[in-house]
Amino acid sequence: MLSDIEIAQAAKLKPIEEVAATLGIAPEELELYGRYKAKVSPAVWERVKGRPDGKLILVTAINPTPAGEGKTTTTVGLGQALARLGKKAAIALREPSLGPIFGVKGGAAGGGYSQVVPMEDINLHFTGDIHAVTTAHNLLAALIDNHLQQGNALGLDPRRITWKRVLDMNDRALRHIVIGLGGKAQGVPREDGFDISVASEVMAVLCLAGSLTELKERLARIVVGYTYDGRPVTAGDLKAQGAMALLLKDALKPNLVQTLEHVPAFIHGGPFANIAHGCSSIQATRLGLKLCDYFVTEAGFGADLGAEKFFDIKCRVAGLKPSAAVIVATVRALKMHGGVPKGELTKENLTALEAGFANLEKQVENVRLFGVPPVVAINRFPTDTERELSLLAELCGRLNVPFALSEVWARGGEGGLELAEKVLAACQEPASFHFLYDEAASPKEKIETVARKVYGAARVEYTPDAERDLKAIHDQGLDHLLICMAKTQYSLSDNPALLGRPEGFTLTVREVRLSAGAGFIIPVTGQIMTMPGLPKHPAALDMDIDETGRVTGLF
Repeated sequence: MLSDIEIAQAAKLKPIEEVAATLGIAPEELELYGRYKAKVSPAVWERVKGRPDGKLILVTAINPTPAGEGKTTTTVGLGQALARLGKKAAIALREPSLGPIFGVKGGAAGGGYSQVVPMEDINLHFTGDIHAVTTAHNLLAALIDNHLQQGNALGLDPRRITWKRVLDMNDRALRHIVIGLGGKAQGVPREDGFDISVASEVMAVLCLAGSLTELKERLARIVVGYTYDGRPVTAGDLKAQGAMALLLKDALKPNLVQTLEHVPAFIHGGPFANIAHGCSSIQATRLGLKLCDYFVTEAGFGADLGAEKFFDIKCRVAGLKPSAAVIVATVRALKMHGGVPKGELTKENLTALEAGFANLEKQVENVRLFGVPPVVAINRFPTDTERELSLLAELCGRLNVPFALSEVWARGGEGGLELAEKVLAACQEPASFHFLYDEAASPKEKIETVARKVYGAARVEYTPDAERDLKAIHDQGLDHLLICMAKTQYSLSDNPALLGRPEGFTLTVREVRLSAGAGFIIPVTGQIMTMPGLPKHPAALDMDIDETGRVTGLF
């Protein structure tokens, strides 16, 4: 059996101009990055923005497990299956971060015969968007420290600077650092640290900005710290937004590539889903909806995180109305939610499967909270037994939710035809999409609505630090901002060990961070890591390239 990278390397790609032509994009409306990658000119949006939207389909999942679910692979495979059914379709994914690629997971471009290509480029530097985010973010950091060095006219308190630096790599040694050592000429000594680039507020801003003008406006609103008397200092106060936008001007343009079956794929932006909103850019989504009849995209992690933020944040900001949502699960992952250890997942266990199904049941409920028709996709593995698959079909029948087996990893679009038919039927259901909370509600009301309705929490508690953070946000007149919950992806609760469908638990908010540029506040629950570390055996150790340029070990 070929590996994912071998399948991708054997693929016969079409020139990107041919792929773009299927969407009605002319060659002169592309900015080429080689033969198979391009950025789409803003002129295309100006030309098509008056058209009606196609159908928007979200791919989400159960809470992820080490057994794997296959959300990206399903997104690619579904797009290919819709094209095989004669539909004008395209997909959108986030750009992979180098940190996870060289750390734990390796590549992030789908798998098997449902991949986006050129896979090696997409997983590495691609078109440089994440590097642009890194540079714009660190320019602001440099301007902050230069402001301190040059007299600190704004009265910025060095102890209350909230803007760290970023790097697109897992490096735990940079989480907490001291800068400005070495004497007066080397800057003002203070504590600092690094986050991973995709956790930067600049990345969230890039993905939520609908235009270059809006990008500058959002960048200007970023709060970088506080003065000695507690007043917020913004990037606009430092006059940084123009130069930052200059660095981001090309990164703002959507990237166009293709799937193995030549379906157009927009890969643009990559915000974390457990600290930011975890969705690809508004620019790519808006454009795709104008250019095709069915547009498939994904949101990070399970429906309790990515889908909730997709609906409540991205759809609200962009004015989107999704037509259907696919919830991806595997027999193996559901058995893990039912208490089976990873080493025993290949053994048939109907009892554990039914117990773990409770997690899928809750995620179906979560999608329905927003008035979006759900479809369950079971990503099929060779070890799944017929009795296990029959039980899942029966359990989904009890929920009155459409159910389809997906074999897109092994068979590409052909293996997703059943799923595509179910999705097409769901898209014909009457639209009743709505948000979960009112934007005018108080921050606590928004937090508790998400915690109770989406997570199933019995109550929410706030630490003294969280209470102080909420008061500061209130005093700044920012209670109207949206809520972007930071929570473990592994559980519906804030405890990653509580699998399945925990009930009666208390969700504890330990701090609340402000992302005024992105337009949301971040209630932090549990221990959320914004600069991951490398594992004992990083994926990087298995990667190489030979003299011919052939890459191995990436995927």
